[in-house]
Amino acid sequence: MVAGRKLSGAGTAPAEGGLATLRALPEVFQYTRHALELVWATSRPLTIALAALTLVAGVLPAGIAFVGAKIVDAVVAAIAAHGASGAADLSTVLGYVILEGGLVAALAATQRGLSTCQSLLRAQLGQRVNEMILEKALTLELRHFEDSEFYDKLTRARREASTRPLSLVMRSFGLVQNFVALASYGMLLWQFSPWAVLVLLLAGLPSFVAEAKFSGDAFRLFRWRSPETRMQMYLETVLAREDHAKEVKLFGLGPLLLDRYRAIFRKVFKEDRALTIRRDTWGFFLGLISTAAFYAAYAWIAVSAVRGTITLGQMTMYVLLFRQGQAAVSASLAAISGMYEDNLYLSTLYDYLDTPVDTPSGSATAGPDPGDGVRFENVSFTYPGATEPAVHDVSLHLRPGHSLALVGENGSGKTTLIKLLTRLYVPSAGRITLDGLDLAQWNPAALRRRVAVIFQDFARYQLKVGENIGVGDVEHFEDEARWREAAELATASPFVEEMPAGYQTQLGKWFKDGRELSGGQWQKIALARAFIREGADLLVLDEPTAAMDARAEAQVFEQFRELARERMVILISHRFSTVRMADEIVVIQGGRVLERGSHDDLMALDGHYAHLFTLQARGYR
Repeated sequence: MVAGRKLSGAGTAPAEGGLATLRALPEVFQYTRHALELVWATSRPLTIALAALTLVAGVLPAGIAFVGAKIVDAVVAAIAAHGASGAADLSTVLGYVILEGGLVAALAATQRGLSTCQSLLRAQLGQRVNEMILEKALTLELRHFEDSEFYDKLTRARREASTRPLSLVMRSFGLVQNFVALASYGMLLWQFSPWAVLVLLLAGLPSFVAEAKFSGDAFRLFRWRSPETRMQMYLETVLAREDHAKEVKLFGLGPLLLDRYRAIFRKVFKEDRALTIRRDTWGFFLGLISTAAFYAAYAWIAVSAVRGTITLGQMTMYVLLFRQGQAAVSASLAAISGMYEDNLYLSTLYDYLDTPVDTPSGSATAGPDPGDGVRFENVSFTYPGATEPAVHDVSLHLRPGHSLALVGENGSGKTTLIKLLTRLYVPSAGRITLDGLDLAQWNPAALRRRVAVIFQDFARYQLKVGENIGVGDVEHFEDEARWREAAELATASPFVEEMPAGYQTQLGKWFKDGRELSGGQWQKIALARAFIREGADLLVLDEPTAAMDARAEAQVFEQFRELARERMVILISHRFSTVRMADEIVVIQGGRVLERGSHDDLMALDGHYAHLFTLQARGYR
């Protein structure tokens, strides 16, 4: 049982579950075509080579068995001739031996070729699937990444589906190879008895039913335990990453988190152990049926040879054909069972790739009224799955050349307003306009070129210093002149120029010679990302100086005053010494606008803002 769910059919006999699996095969095998198309698109020459080598590998074993029978009969004939005349003609025997040696060498070369093709395809196909996963990630919306169920879907796709397509294709080709081999074996065995062919085909069926049944159970375990898997991955990150190491050691969290990690493994292992024991127990007893069928056929063939109805060479060939045929049947049924399991796993990949994404309908790159700036008109928004709105009936207006500060307690909806402004989310009600045009009508790329945003939880990239600044404008990602200019505006240039390699210095501890920055230094790098976007006339800063000292903060806001003369600035901060510089201050509480006005207006109002300002100012007295 995983997360309170009972495994469907987990306690039933394989026959019952296996028959249900057989009925579901047509639906499940729909992904085989996708896998073949994927391999074909990855490398057509390798796919063709695989197909040709598979056919050759299917025919050669029967040829080897046939020539082997000829060798035995030729030896028997040579011995009889030697006893009658005193001389034996060995040329026929040697000819067959040389022919069989050639066929064995050809089979070895074919198998080596198949192995080579598989190795080459494995690397290319794994890369292609991972690219597909990442390409899809670029099209997803923010709501997908903030949804735990979607993260489960993404985890499943990344864990197994990158290797399953090749496995599915190789099993498909292996199935074709075994079918070709069985056809050639069947033609030779038919000469002995059609019943032998029927016994050969039916003997492996019980094992297949068991394998198919337990493959389904294994997939259901895999699918339902995604939350536990993600928790294990997260615990590994916390225990082994440098950005968590300080608190883990300081608070003594290591043993506690490691115990939780072990507890998840014990739970998962308990489920795997139960499934493995059931699978192997049923597999052993049902496999005895195949063993009994083989030795019954062996006895039948031996008796026929003793009675003289077949030659010694034919007996050798039929025994070999039945043994190899039984192996081919078992391999074919195992391939079908494996293909069933691969299809189940591959469904997780296409479940992720087929995630519906809203296609932006807007195409505008400019608005009809450039002097109108930004307007929020009765905007409301509720997060997916939430019952209460994060923002309710908010109206704001920010004109070019003006600044607006958003003030409020944590969770009041300030950052949500910024997500709506940048179209990371779409309002549930009301509308937002830029230059007199609804954001829904803007081309998303054109809209985002107009906006430079630094969130409070900005990313700290394990890249060079300059590249950490350049990510703010991908068109100038490697433009060192722009790096320097933006760093100067963010007051970051003094400490950057003191680094060993300046703007080429590696940041973070993941790579060799990486340097770590203080919180305030990282914040200046993040500010430089906003300043590097020269084309952006809307600057949004979410707690831009929270980690800076008083002197650094004063220097940064000197730059803000200059920038605000040319751009629209939205500032979110808990520091009232910072927000008082804004032309208008809007107080947000519970997702609603509580107060608005200049600093002097709000102090005269003696309301919520004045109370918070007084409390903070008292701390500096």
